[in-house]
Amino acid sequence: MKIARYLAHGQISYGAVEGDNVKELSASPFEAYTITDHTHPLSDVKLLAPCVPSKILAIGLNYSSHMGDRTPPSEPMVFYKTPTSLIGPDDTIVRPKDTAKLDAEAELVVVIKDRCRNVAKEDAMQHVLGYTCGNDVSARDWQASDGNWWRAKSSDTFSPAGPFIVTDLDPHNVRVTSRINGKEVQSETTTYLIFDIPTLIAYTTRFVTLEPGDMIYTGTPGTPGEMKDGDVCEIEIEGIGVLRNPVKLES
Repeated sequence: MKIARYLAHGQISYGAVEGDNVKELSASPFEAYTITDHTHPLSDVKLLAPCVPSKILAIGLNYSSHMGDRTPPSEPMVFYKTPTSLIGPDDTIVRPKDTAKLDAEAELVVVIKDRCRNVAKEDAMQHVLGYTCGNDVSARDWQASDGNWWRAKSSDTFSPAGPFIVTDLDPHNVRVTSRINGKEVQSETTTYLIFDIPTLIAYTTRFVTLEPGDMIYTGTPGTPGEMKDGDVCEIEIEGIGVLRNPVKLES
């Protein structure tokens, strides 16, 4: 199933995407719902960020191809991204005036289905609603100079996600690709994740409670590309779709 969160006629709804149309759900996908007959063409709605998380977790150094000469971590390297950094498809990524280098990081994002804590690895996947595309936007100079990554990774507009949540995806065998102005920058399959999704859920829930709609950005492969004023960044994941965002210099 492919789920969209969208704005139509002033109302925000979730819907099931069927071809070029979306059928409204009677409730959010984190509750009991039915698929109604209230249908919109996708071209007539504004796609929004695919959910409203209470928290966004992200994983650093989770592909060997992204590590360079660094030693692989013995445990997942987890950091927070603020919910206010979340934007949806076609929303603008704002490049701050005082950052020297802003990169796009293509990532598979896990969307949590229900409240969970201390989850065993073998039970982890039952707490997953589905998966979406994400861009872990990163200000490299701030990341290098600051004592933590709060502004480098969590500034407003630094967490694009979408366009849909897909529930029936094999998350460990899909290709993750980024393009800037149509030129491919990153392309690798999730087969090469160092820590798989059950491991990430089991590890993070040792320390924090995950709530419905919470997101885990699972890491980026290869060498990310820089985004400049006027660029268009695309993140594509097989089976999900393309997350597209323009980039604009802060005014």
